[in-house]
Amino acid sequence: MNWQIQQILRRRRAAETGAIPPGRGGALSVCLVYPNRYETAMSSLGFQAVYQLFNDQPEIVCERAFLPDRDELTAYVKSGDTLVSLEGERPLSDFDVIAFSISFEPDFINIPRILELGRIPALAAERDARHSLVIAGGAACFMNPEPAAELFDLIAVGEGETLIPDLSAFLLDHTALPRAELLRHAATLPGIYVPALTPPQPVERICAPDDSPPSQSVILTEETEFGNMYLIEVSRGCPRGCRFCAAGFVWQPFRQQPLDALKAACLKGLKHRSTIGLVGAAVSDHRQIEELCRFIVEQGGSPSLSSLRLDRLTPGLLDLLVKSGHRTISMAPEGGSQRMRDMIRKNLTAEQILAAADQVAQAGILNLKLYFIIGLPGETDQDLQELIDLTTAIQRTVVEQARAHKRLGEITLSVNPFIPKPSTPLQWAGMCPLAELKRKVALLEKGLRPIPNVRLKVEELQGCVLQALLSRGGRELMPLILQMAAGLNLRKAAKACHIDPEQTVTDTLSLEATLPWEVLQVTDRTRLADEYRAAMRVIGVEP
Repeated sequence: MNWQIQQILRRRRAAETGAIPPGRGGALSVCLVYPNRYETAMSSLGFQAVYQLFNDQPEIVCERAFLPDRDELTAYVKSGDTLVSLEGERPLSDFDVIAFSISFEPDFINIPRILELGRIPALAAERDARHSLVIAGGAACFMNPEPAAELFDLIAVGEGETLIPDLSAFLLDHTALPRAELLRHAATLPGIYVPALTPPQPVERICAPDDSPPSQSVILTEETEFGNMYLIEVSRGCPRGCRFCAAGFVWQPFRQQPLDALKAACLKGLKHRSTIGLVGAAVSDHRQIEELCRFIVEQGGSPSLSSLRLDRLTPGLLDLLVKSGHRTISMAPEGGSQRMRDMIRKNLTAEQILAAADQVAQAGILNLKLYFIIGLPGETDQDLQELIDLTTAIQRTVVEQARAHKRLGEITLSVNPFIPKPSTPLQWAGMCPLAELKRKVALLEKGLRPIPNVRLKVEELQGCVLQALLSRGGRELMPLILQMAAGLNLRKAAKACHIDPEQTVTDTLSLEATLPWEVLQVTDRTRLADEYRAAMRVIGVEP
């Protein structure tokens, strides 16, 4: 093997604690692959949880592999070496099962690259029993797997705590079967979707048992975005049901971990890291979040919350965050105007937002990160002006408190375009056209530029178009994924495949249309349609 690749693998292993020892045997070998860089993968609590779940199964050994970094990829290409696992440096093609954990739709494009580097045919139709079984799971797969479905032999639809033990037992008993026979048997399992076979009815998402312990960091390394933290999942799903967001619909029901289980996880984590990262789509909605943060501080640690719901702030919680050294608070008004917040069912008023900003600033936290969405259905320039006006009012509040604290703060606006997500009420709405999004961003830049200590960060718009395309497309996108995996950008790949991305992402879909992702049963379609109609009524549209 190329010496540069070996050095990278050895450095990563040396920096980690918690991984399985190299050379551990098992009756079934699984290579868990995250289709992005190592740093991104190891920042994913879901990826780490799946690694633990596989290795907890009797007779299974699970190692990891990743999309190579740029220098690493160059070394692979120059040397002609096959992609190997991190733990044992085994070629991917040596494993019985290649399991992709996919969180984000754009990572579909990296999967053919990884399989090619592993000397494994990219398309399931080109593989047989001589090849590794290629399976997939993760959030992107149980929202809409169809654009990339033909890459996989089977897809796990739902949460790993239930799926992985059952699937592992099945594979241990059936891996030796001819591939077609194995897939026929697999298609009868709850939560398993076999793309080569048309299911007689939509495949239902599988939930984790109610008594599942909290997911938490398994492998610790500094080479991640959260290298200084021990991560713990405090809850799953969201009780709010914002109409654009998958967390309130796809991950239902909302589940909160018991306080005693979370305290035990914190005590374990504090042996390794002084900061405990509390993870979840609705962390501050946990009924005992303040008590949990107080426990962490009393144990000499610092809690870090992924985000705070504005109407869940309390003086006690803010005091704990200040004591633990927080200098920045992230909040998500989402809609810039009351009309837009009502349309997405955010259930927040401008008065509540300003009161929360004042409360945070009074506590001495003068740096705010505010998340907004632009390009929502029915949005007008007046809605954007209200976003600017709201930001101005927040800035005045922070400046007033900054004088009292004799130091400046900064407001960062993180602005993302609306992307219609499957299994949410706004799945039928079209994305705002790219040219119009650019105009809206220019309007915001002009309006915010005169406001001191306000910084605007906008998601890369072309990348958002790709995400929207892969979110709402079907199998017609498979050729485009292969072209982009080979190195073409979206524009050139779309042209080569005779696909119009703009039309696909901006079309408003009929409520009567059969949608590509409805091969899966993830949430209640009737409820989604009712919520969509309610959203459209806010903006005066009859769907």
